[in-house]
Amino acid sequence: MFASVGSILYGYDLGVIAEAIHSDNFVNTFNPTANQSGAVVSVFTGGAFIGAGLAGPSGDYLGRKKTIMLGALIFIVGGALQTAAQSLDYLYAGRAIAGLGVGFLVMIIPLYQAELAHPSIRGAVTALQQFMLGIGALVATWASYGCYKNFPATSDKQWRISLGVQIVPAVILAALIMFFPESPRWLIDHGKQEQGLRTLAKLHAHGDESDAWVRAEYDQIRETIAFEHENEAKSYLELFKNKSSFRRLLLAVSIQASVQMTGVSAIQYYSPVIFDQMGIDKEHTFQYQGISSVLALVAQMICIASIDKVGRRWAMIGGNLANCLFFTIATVMLAVFPPGATNNTSASWAFIAVTWLYNISFSATNGPLSCTYIKRAIIVTALTNMITGIVPAEIFDTRTRSKGVSIGVMVSFAFNTMIGQVTPIAMEKIGWRFYILFVVCNFTNALWFWATQPETKKRPLEEMNYLFTNAPWFVPTMNMRDFTTNDLEHRAEEVERKGSILQEENVTKM
Repeated sequence: MFASVGSILYGYDLGVIAEAIHSDNFVNTFNPTANQSGAVVSVFTGGAFIGAGLAGPSGDYLGRKKTIMLGALIFIVGGALQTAAQSLDYLYAGRAIAGLGVGFLVMIIPLYQAELAHPSIRGAVTALQQFMLGIGALVATWASYGCYKNFPATSDKQWRISLGVQIVPAVILAALIMFFPESPRWLIDHGKQEQGLRTLAKLHAHGDESDAWVRAEYDQIRETIAFEHENEAKSYLELFKNKSSFRRLLLAVSIQASVQMTGVSAIQYYSPVIFDQMGIDKEHTFQYQGISSVLALVAQMICIASIDKVGRRWAMIGGNLANCLFFTIATVMLAVFPPGATNNTSASWAFIAVTWLYNISFSATNGPLSCTYIKRAIIVTALTNMITGIVPAEIFDTRTRSKGVSIGVMVSFAFNTMIGQVTPIAMEKIGWRFYILFVVCNFTNALWFWATQPETKKRPLEEMNYLFTNAPWFVPTMNMRDFTTNDLEHRAEEVERKGSILQEENVTKM
């Protein structure tokens, strides 16, 4: 949970920039064009794209904890530059550097969480990534609203204070992360078996290194790593050369791209512009976004509580279909009540309600799930109370997990950068027609995941190879009961059985 503080940084920065660049003082000071407003948003995710790429090798070489600390330190520098910006160029630099730090954090944190969590709660733990994004977005929205309402348009405090607040959680994360345990899988993979076993025992058995589950998990991790060292190359090429790895990479990448194409980023970054099209002023837009952030947190808590019972597959499919429905309604309303239309008070309220429903749908499904899957395999790119992931981090094996998650997160940031840059221009040029793109993409997302995404709930990380190597590519034709190996449970039972036999023999001798 503490590691997820890094997600607060991402959620806050994503949430605060929409209000900052549309505040009266910012507009009066810099008078940005649509292209420049898009650049303020997109250079952040552009920097994150690079950071996500560097985080993979860093996570393998330095370890998960040190990479998290490095990302937090880089973010502090970027946040300080944004707060003190004297020109748009100054702001671009701060946004890019902060994005670089966030790229490190968004890639490595879900990986770190997935490798520490017990399989029975991994979905809930990795969903914290999205939940903390929601926390960050919630704080950003209400902080921005407070600054906008209480500082006059003549004061740069209207946007500088809200930008400066983001530095605080970064300082806390950098200062304290080294007090937490290192990933036991990373320790074992780097020849520190005893330390890895102690960490597993602390995490899963209150320090009891003889616990049956801990011993079974430890043996399984060692065997898996030994096999991978002998049979698989430790490089990015392995993700493309091996059929099973490529299948997982394709799924992780498609999840990350699909999250951005749900339209969540467009709403997150440019809500003041979108709401203005329905005749809603800035002050009320900030209020409604604050309420939306609260609703998103509730939806994310529901996801955390239920995801290990419901599973990943149908949540992703249903979430995209619900998103499609709500975006369709919103698009029709924007077409029927264009900017400048009169007597559209009822339409404005209806539009707000639909936006809230969309946010609830996204935050309860696609957002957190993108992190979970990537955590087991690679998917983790969340964008505040409207962005993404569980599935990716849990599907990759130890040898490819860091690099697979890295590529998945880079794809997410690449699509996010595109949406951030294109949206203000598209809204200015073609208006409501731009939103048809997201209607179509949500529907095709649902079809794609129905066809390709197998269920991975409660499956130990070391058993993902079996599933993705042997399961058919067209998932609806598979019988999941044929792939429930539960090898780790069998191992734990065997350890317990042997322990009982040994204990009986000792009693007999006595």
